[in-house]
Amino acid sequence: MAEEEHTGFRIYNSMTQQKEIFKTKIPGKVSMYVCGVTAYDFSHLGHARAAVSFDILYRYLRHLGYEVTYVRNFTDVDDKIIKRANETGEDPLMLSNRFCDEYNADMADLQCESPSKEPRVSEHLGEIKEMIVQIINNGYAYEVDGDVFYAVDKCPNYGMLSGQKLEHNRAGERVAVDSRKRHPADFALWKAAKPGEPSWDSPWGPGRPGWHIECSAMSACYLTHKFDIHGGGIDLIFPHHENEIAQSWAADNESHVSYWMHNGHVTNNNEKMSKSLGNFFTIRQITERYHPLALRHFLISAHYRSPLNYSISQLENSSDAIYYIFQTLQDCKDALSPFLQDGSEKNEKVPQINEAAKECIKKLSVEFQTKMSDDLQTPVILTGAVQEALKFVNSSLKMLKKKMQKRAQLQLIQSLLEVEKEVGKVLDVLGLLSSKSYAEVLQQLKDKALKRAGLAEGELLHLIEERTQARISKDFHKSDKIRTDLTAKGIALMDVGNEIIWRPCIPSEPVGEVVQRDQRAPTLEEKQSTPPVNQKVEEKPGDGEGNGPRTT
Repeated sequence: MAEEEHTGFRIYNSMTQQKEIFKTKIPGKVSMYVCGVTAYDFSHLGHARAAVSFDILYRYLRHLGYEVTYVRNFTDVDDKIIKRANETGEDPLMLSNRFCDEYNADMADLQCESPSKEPRVSEHLGEIKEMIVQIINNGYAYEVDGDVFYAVDKCPNYGMLSGQKLEHNRAGERVAVDSRKRHPADFALWKAAKPGEPSWDSPWGPGRPGWHIECSAMSACYLTHKFDIHGGGIDLIFPHHENEIAQSWAADNESHVSYWMHNGHVTNNNEKMSKSLGNFFTIRQITERYHPLALRHFLISAHYRSPLNYSISQLENSSDAIYYIFQTLQDCKDALSPFLQDGSEKNEKVPQINEAAKECIKKLSVEFQTKMSDDLQTPVILTGAVQEALKFVNSSLKMLKKKMQKRAQLQLIQSLLEVEKEVGKVLDVLGLLSSKSYAEVLQQLKDKALKRAGLAEGELLHLIEERTQARISKDFHKSDKIRTDLTAKGIALMDVGNEIIWRPCIPSEPVGEVVQRDQRAPTLEEKQSTPPVNQKVEEKPGDGEGNGPRTT
């Protein structure tokens, strides 16, 4: 692949606060590091959003033909892990290992592809200590009583990513300042061992690494000090990524990351969702009641840099959208199957697709490439040409049921096949396909809908039979009430000939939260909600070049 073929791909760089043409350090190859989770509990929607956002990027880069080395770490040595292990009586590394496995299970459910490498801190202590030694030798860190601190005032460009000025960094407001530090903002590269905590030998005595040094060392280990993309949640800009830049520069003053990318928060009641605030929902709590593909759809229904407000109604919209996608694909498969299995068409010359199909495919392809190449505008794709393509499939399936000449029929079949193929390509890059069959996914969606409605399938079938008998008896009041009550719970009944079938739908009455939690008053100004999935979405707010306001 020639890199110049893809010079139209633009991504927002948090460092320059603008969209930039993407150009790799090595033609045809992408090196990408994304900060992963601190593994001490089940992961929440904020973690899911970061993973899905960068999975979209990973998939799209490969779609463009790049060879991508994608590194996402696990922090398995940390204060939070030690605290939780002490509470549960577990070994800290065993506890962390368990939640690393749980995280990977969640990622598989969300159709996130495995990164090229998933390094853990506990397995890279040698590289971490070597980097600290280099930083000390270069004169940017100092040791005090077994602790090693980075000297921030020696870094001339400290604050270049976040805009934080050293003189404005008011340490001590939340945590008592360590009087041993030369500057209040100096941060730990190595922490001396404390009783009851895991520790490792080092040139400064037993201890363990600070949080920030871990990612600098592991990214350098797998990608060198110069690589293309560094990503993570917007909350990592300061201090984590700012400190990474300082450390990496101190270890090697030619270190350089070309593009810094950050996804927006998931908010709950317009407040950042986080474990520390206690206002979070775990991925498992959501996927217990909603299909993982519905959750993924919800997570990409807002631009990755926008705040995404958690909402049951949006999850319902996304679930309905996924059901519509898979039902359309299943209907297409069912309708075409008899024709494709009929050997009589094998000797027929494959006809040209019809003009409507050509226009549909062209529009889908152009919109996909244009919007994805403009900083991954996933919500526009979900509500635009993809929906039009699905409508084309459904209208063509209706036409296929009518009598027509053989040539016209073959042309329509070929048109459906080509449009379905193009839709599949787009859904694959968005991660909205599954290894399971269309029918299996539809059944899973129905099972989740029954769970949300508080019904067993047998109970639903009994209600359907009651409604059938009511209609036979001309008791239309009872018949309508059964249908209305079920619609309120998210179950739609449809009369197809003499048969009644059901499918999930958006409940006609508001539904409760997945898990009841105390709601805190909003403290952030990020009050932008996700637009409904069936509403046309404009591009990411900001000026024409994507130069939105800085968030720190």
